[in-house]
Amino acid sequence: MPINQSDGRTTNSTAAVKNMTSHPLYTVDVFSQRKYTGNQLAVVDEAHRLSPDVMQQIAQEMNYSETTFITDPKPSEAGHRVRIFTPQTELPFAGHPTLGTAFVIREYVIDGEPNEIVLNLDVGSIRVTIEQNDMGQDIYWMEQQPPTFDTTIDSERAARIVTLDTNQIDPAYEPQVVSTGIPTLIIPMTSIEAVREAEINGTQYENLVAEYGAKEVFVFSSETVDSENDIHARMFAPALGVPEDPATGSANGCLAGYLAQHHYFEAPSVEHSVEQGYEIERPSLLRLRADATGNSVSVSVGGQILPVSMGELL
Repeated sequence: MPINQSDGRTTNSTAAVKNMTSHPLYTVDVFSQRKYTGNQLAVVDEAHRLSPDVMQQIAQEMNYSETTFITDPKPSEAGHRVRIFTPQTELPFAGHPTLGTAFVIREYVIDGEPNEIVLNLDVGSIRVTIEQNDMGQDIYWMEQQPPTFDTTIDSERAARIVTLDTNQIDPAYEPQVVSTGIPTLIIPMTSIEAVREAEINGTQYENLVAEYGAKEVFVFSSETVDSENDIHARMFAPALGVPEDPATGSANGCLAGYLAQHHYFEAPSVEHSVEQGYEIERPSLLRLRADATGNSVSVSVGGQILPVSMGELL
């Protein structure tokens, strides 16, 4: 039955909903071994009608580390245009959103199950490939842009940024700003306890961002919770609206380049696993590949992705 509104309009609630433009909405867990772990991602399809301001509002509403928007009206062999938003800002690139969006495109948007998906991001085209592991599980891999190795930071300053003592920074390796699209300060620690104790100092962090543009701070140790893994890590990015991230594909790409460039495992190549998110009860597993034997360093980051929900954004 029509409902009379206070402004004099007459409408029917069911008809109003039917007339609204809706957008398919998916949520997935990226770098996850089981559902409700890993890094959450919301993916909005058919988003070409949404303005950037509305996309930002949706990302704030979802309040995940990132929300992505597939803005192609139709799939294309040249790749899928995707935009990435944190609750505070748009990003040119981010790792787990790239993989999670590729998963959604492959499973729900296009026909067939190709072994390769191309995403056209602001940083450029990123190719995602799908391999099966020994257990028959699909592992999604992305080759990131070749890392750039910027300034090194002395251990004293690095320790102040994460509120630790200088002797908790590994003296064998210098903290360094590395980027595959998002500048990230990589800080090697002496122990897993040092990683667990790390906490961002707001003033020191703001100075880091102002001076080097490094909005991500990544701390790691070769001591792990699970003996099958090689690295235990945490990532902080308050300037992006992410106090701590459960699993960070972009920062782990920077880490992979750092490990290979500095022969952290006594070799210029890397094929290792990283555990992240334990401190915030979202345990995650990321796989790294890197090779520094040529003129530039190649890096890839991979992991498993699990679907959680699907519906419509009204």
